[in-house]
This record gives sequence, structure tokens and C-alpha cells, in this order.
Amino acid sequence: MGSVAQLKCIYTNACSMGNKQEELEAIVQLENYDIVAITETWDDSQNWAAKMDGYKLFRRDRQGRRGGGVALYVKECFDCLELNDGDDKVECLWVTIRGKAKKADMVGVCYRPLNQDEEADIL
Repeated sequence: MGSVAQLKCIYTNACSMGNKQEELEAIVQLENYDIVAITETWDDSQNWAAKMDGYKLFRRDRQGRRGGGVALYVKECFDCLELNDGDDKVECLWVTIRGKAKKADMVGVCYRPLNQDEEADIL
């Protein structure tokens, strides 16, 4: 089990993962990130090979229209659990991560499209 005292994280807005998977994997392996957060995965645009060696994948694909989607990769050495808020209006994903000390941290990734309803902003 890993230590959550100093998580090494990276965030990127992919604008479609279809043609970026290899580049992302190379960067993640080189820099040894614990958590990788991605927005605009665009799952329906191409069938990207979502699996990354040594990481658990959590994803939430946009439903009903093109674009969007969020994903989190968390190193397999961490005990983690996805939290499901059940709200499809907001593109976000939350995961609790437990380290050696058994204390939990919450990590999330959110994407707000330009045309999002103001109602969703207050959620």
C-alpha cells in the first residue's frame, strides 16, 4: 500500500484520448505519477485503449452527446474506492484513497463545459 502523504499528480485536458494514449502513458511512466486526472476524454470519438499498466482506471463518460467525459488513473498500490454521487448533470468523478496510515483522502476531477446550465454550477 502506498503513502498518500505526498501524492504526485498530473492533470490534462485531452480533447479526445484516441490519439494521445501512448504519449500519456510515456509521460506517466517517466514521471512516476500516483494519480492522473483527465478531462474531455471523448470516449465515443474513438475507442481508446483505456488500460494503463500499474493503474486502476475510474471513468465517467458523457452520456447523450459528443465530447466531455472524465477519467482518473490511480496507482494500483493504493486502496481506493469510487464515490458515486448519482448526479449526471455534472461531469465529475471522486475517489477515496487510503494509504499506509489508513487515513482517507478524496481526489476528484471535474469538467465544466462552456454551455453548462447555471443550475448545475450550484450542485
